[in-house]
Amino acid sequence: MSRFALIKAVLGPIMRLMFRPQVEGMEHIPGDGPVILAGNHLTFIDSIVLPVVTKRQVCFIGKDEYVTGKGFKGRLMAWFFTGVGMIPVDRDGANGGVAALMTGRRILEEGKVFGIYPEGTRSPDGRLYRGRTGIARLTLMTGAPVVPFAMIGTDKLQPGGRGIPRPGRVTVRFGAPMEFSRYDGMDRDRYVLRAVTDSVMTEVMRLSGQEYVDMYATKAKAA
Repeated sequence: MSRFALIKAVLGPIMRLMFRPQVEGMEHIPGDGPVILAGNHLTFIDSIVLPVVTKRQVCFIGKDEYVTGKGFKGRLMAWFFTGVGMIPVDRDGANGGVAALMTGRRILEEGKVFGIYPEGTRSPDGRLYRGRTGIARLTLMTGAPVVPFAMIGTDKLQPGGRGIPRPGRVTVRFGAPMEFSRYDGMDRDRYVLRAVTDSVMTEVMRLSGQEYVDMYATKAKAA
């Protein structure tokens, strides 16, 4: 049994009991082949709930600090996150963005599922912020379809993304796959990248019901 299967078997029932996830649109995720899951990011537990509810293992980029903690808690976090598919990358480094993009491309070229939060960080106030164009680069470079998704209610269980989440119900809603083959060979055209990204974010907004803010979340946090 793989570590992913073990985590699903052991921790899955606990997570389901604690968060009582209601999943809508699971049929939109292809049973095989590369696919990008792109959604909103409300709080820390989004990255715990998503791997638990999906049938296929979801690989995603995470902060390297999630796997470098000390003591029993640090080792447990590293075991869990790497087991469910997290790949640690120093995103704050000089080449962090490029490393994350190339990692995502490799995962998709291997025919796997890659999860990404186009906002780049957690929403500071529950609204949906402008997406970064890495999502567009990935789908245009690899041809992988994009399945938009929305996390609903996770911020109510873990406000601010800190502390132990309280029990409650969350909803994970997946939308129909989006493909952008009409833009083949245009992965360096900034207008195309922005158009593709905005199309994905529009679908995420429709699924989540969030208010949209045409500003990067990082700038909103800084302000």
